[in-house]
Amino acid sequence: MSLISLARRGRAIAFLAGALLIVPVVAEARPGGGKSFGSRGSRTESAPSRTDTAPNGAQPFQRSATPSPAAPMAGAAGAAAAQAARPSMARNLMMGLGAGLLGAGLFGMLSGSGFFSGLASLAGVFGFLMQIALIGGLIWLALRFFRRRSEPQLAGAGAPLPREAYQPQAQNQAARMGMMGGGSAAPQTQPIQLTGEDFNAFERLLTEVNAAYSNEDEAGLRQRVTPEMFGYFDEDLSGNAKKGLVDRVSEVKLLKGDLAEAWREGDADYATVAMRFSLINALYERASGKVVDGNATIPQEVTEHWTFLRERGGAWKLSGIQAAA
Repeated sequence: MSLISLARRGRAIAFLAGALLIVPVVAEARPGGGKSFGSRGSRTESAPSRTDTAPNGAQPFQRSATPSPAAPMAGAAGAAAAQAARPSMARNLMMGLGAGLLGAGLFGMLSGSGFFSGLASLAGVFGFLMQIALIGGLIWLALRFFRRRSEPQLAGAGAPLPREAYQPQAQNQAARMGMMGGGSAAPQTQPIQLTGEDFNAFERLLTEVNAAYSNEDEAGLRQRVTPEMFGYFDEDLSGNAKKGLVDRVSEVKLLKGDLAEAWREGDADYATVAMRFSLINALYERASGKVVDGNATIPQEVTEHWTFLRERGGAWKLSGIQAAA
C-alpha cells in the first residue's frame, strides 16, 4: 500500500472521528433533546396510553427522581446473589485441606517414599492440620475485619437518588408509603376531566418553557417546571456554558396534541399529553455566534409526551418529557 493511500485513509478516519465527537453535542440540543426524564407520579414506570399523535407510544424515562417499586426487590435480589456468590469459609478450608493433603502425598510419591511419606515430612498429619487451622483462623479474622469496614458502604448502595429532593409532595408521599409497605402501597389514582383552559395552559407552557430555556431564564423555568425538571434543565444549560455553547429555540408552534392520560393521586393532578410541534433550534458558539448544530432558519418537527403536574390550588407545571417511541 502506497503512502498516498495511507494518507487518504488517515483523513477518512479523522473525518469519521470528528463526526462522532459531534454526536454528544447534537443530543443535548433544545429542552429534552430527544431524552426522557422527569416523573409521572405513581405511573412513572408505566407507559402512557397511545394516541393518534403518537401511535407508537413513548420511550421510558431514562432519569427520574421517583423511586421504582421494583427497586427494593431488585436490591434484595442483588444482595442474595452477592451472598450466594461469596465464597464459603468452611468450603475454602476443606478445599485447602484437601489440596494440602494431596500435594503432600504426591510429593512423597515423586520422591520415592510412598504416598503418605510426604505427610510425615511435614511433622505428621496433626501438625499439618494445626497449621491449616491457624491459617484459616487468621483468614477468618481478616475477612471479618474488612467486612465490618465495608458494611456502611453496602448499606448506602440502595440509597435514593439525590434528585429525590426535587419530588413534588404527592411523589414524596408515594415514596414513603412504598418504603413502609413495598410496591403494593402505591397511592390510589382516579381519572379526572380536563377543560379547555387546561389544554390552553399546556400549549402555553410548551411555548414558555422553550422560551425560558432558550433565554437561559432560570427564574422563568422555576415558575413553569417542577423542581426535578429544573434540576435537569439547569444541568444542560450549565453543561452548554462550560463548552462555550448556547442553545436557541424560537417559533414554537403546536401542530397537534392528544390527551393520553389525566388522573389524580393525593393532592396532585397529572396529565400526559402527546404533542407534535415545530420549532427552530440551533446550537451556537457563544464567542463567535457560529452554528455548530441544528439550523437557524429551517423548522423541525418533534413529537414528545409532556406530563404536567398541578398541586391543589396551584398552576400546571411541566413534570416530565418523554420522547416518542
